[in-house]
Amino acid sequence: PKQAAGQPEGSAAMGAKKRVSSFSFYRDPALSDGEIALRLTETQAACPALGGVPVYRFGIVCLADGQTAGRCELRVGFSESVYYAGNIGYSVTEAYRGRGYALRACRLLLTLAERHRMPQVVITCRPDNAPSRRICEALGARLRGIVPLPPAHPLYQDGDREVCRYILNFDAFR
Repeated sequence: PKQAAGQPEGSAAMGAKKRVSSFSFYRDPALSDGEIALRLTETQAACPALGGVPVYRFGIVCLADGQTAGRCELRVGFSESVYYAGNIGYSVTEAYRGRGYALRACRLLLTLAERHRMPQVVITCRPDNAPSRRICEALGARLRGIVPLPPAHPLYQDGDREVCRYILNFDAFR
């Protein structure tokens, strides 16, 4: 695949709307750790809600029972919307919570982000979401601050007012 264009944290990421001019998805990323597998459900070449970045969407499948335990996505690249929403998003259904599936899914998504030569990933969550904050910290991401959401952002329109912004630089991850 071609390298995704983007702007790392310290280079005017907010407000920048760089587009990925030439992007290739991995058609079968084969993401599994032996306990869960990420099954590709959709790709979107330029998600308008995320400032035009490409997006992978996956189901999180529990390999023990073959059931879908949640969903996750990787947003490849950077935009103003990704600054607030993050490069990684996930949710686990209530019946599968507490098993570490979100952390496992995020680790698998990080391998895909590295394959796309992303210099870093942003993960955001609500300040009161202690489980997600622990996941970010377990991944080695560092809290860069709690940032207010602009009123036009979809997260604001859904009722959130601020997000914790975590950054994981791949140089530190390796």
